[in-house]
Amino acid sequence: MMLFEIDKNSDFSIHNVPFGIFSTENSQKRLGTAIGDKVLDLKGLAELGFFNALDIPLSVFGNDYLNNFIGLGKTKTNSVRTLIQSLFQSDRLKEYPHLWYHLKDVKLHLPVYSRDYTDFYSSQEHATNVGRMFRDPANALLPNWKHLPVAYHGRASSLVGTEVGIYRPKGQVLPKGAQQPVFKATERLDFELETAFIIGKDSEQGSPVSTAEAEDYIFGMVLLNDWSARDIQQWEYVPLGPFAGKNFATSVSSWVVTMEALEPFRVRGPVQDPEVLPYLMYEGNKNFDIRLQVSIRDQGGIKTEICRSNFKYMYWNMAQQLAHHTVNGCNVATGDLMGSGTISGPEKDSFGSMLELTWNGTQPLTLNDQSERSFLLDDDTVCMTGYAEKEGVRVGFGELSNTVLSAKG
Repeated sequence: MMLFEIDKNSDFSIHNVPFGIFSTENSQKRLGTAIGDKVLDLKGLAELGFFNALDIPLSVFGNDYLNNFIGLGKTKTNSVRTLIQSLFQSDRLKEYPHLWYHLKDVKLHLPVYSRDYTDFYSSQEHATNVGRMFRDPANALLPNWKHLPVAYHGRASSLVGTEVGIYRPKGQVLPKGAQQPVFKATERLDFELETAFIIGKDSEQGSPVSTAEAEDYIFGMVLLNDWSARDIQQWEYVPLGPFAGKNFATSVSSWVVTMEALEPFRVRGPVQDPEVLPYLMYEGNKNFDIRLQVSIRDQGGIKTEICRSNFKYMYWNMAQQLAHHTVNGCNVATGDLMGSGTISGPEKDSFGSMLELTWNGTQPLTLNDQSERSFLLDDDTVCMTGYAEKEGVRVGFGELSNTVLSAKG
């Protein structure tokens, strides 16, 4: 018999058991897992000896980040996960109520320390939409796009967690019809609906990771919001791509959902035509049916859902992304973050950015309070959620939410 009932619509079913970092008013950062509407203190559980048989140093559970825990390897981390599932479904934790906290009573933190952050551009629908807006509509995809997973190297120092305010960035903007840029706060602040996978073990420099090996290097997934200042980005991105229009902030959800928890939700990916080069070929189902939503909560607290998409739409899968990332010998490290790129679907309400939803601001959205948005305003809160569900089993990520703050200075 389970320790307590879990709402059937909870992201944190017993089939999930994600890992994250939390603190309370009376405790420092430590490892925890979310079950239902509660957080289980894994450091406290370790101190009581529940993980002794797994030979894991107690210090691992008291860290500020998950990196050392992830670095134990999948055999041990999944053993922790399955033990927690077993304990919850028995009555062995009944006498330890002090190990449980309500989610609303804890502070959640950035789950991993990422030395490096890479952001891919792997949704065909998104890339096509952007190409139609800014290039030749008849040739929206650039010639290389279907031959390799395009990506850029992001700024790991500006990764932030949920509930962290995002200051409106300033930069150079070229006004319409002008010949010279001006310096100003962006007027086209945008979100990008993404997921990301977290590297679970180091690779060696000079040694590529194949698509067959890739999943051994992927610990789990999070939601990701790749904030973008479109007017700054449009002026600067030629010829080297994103820089100040994106590096000011990228938000990461709090709970890392393991690949073991996501295993039941594998699906076949899109047909890749033309055929990819041998190092990008793979076997099996590498896409995942993860339903994604974005809402805007205005200053008055009224929430409007503006997007429903799905991770299964991705043209390039995670194994291909990692294989391409390392094919030249680039090494990856535990905790490194690999963003999916904006996840857009085939229908307009599945587009994963304001840029697409409003078609570069020409078709504003009407929110539930009857106000309009072409791009994000100060005090808007962007809320992202995602979950997979099949045959009564639900596994989700919780909510990633951040509020836009006015520019500093």
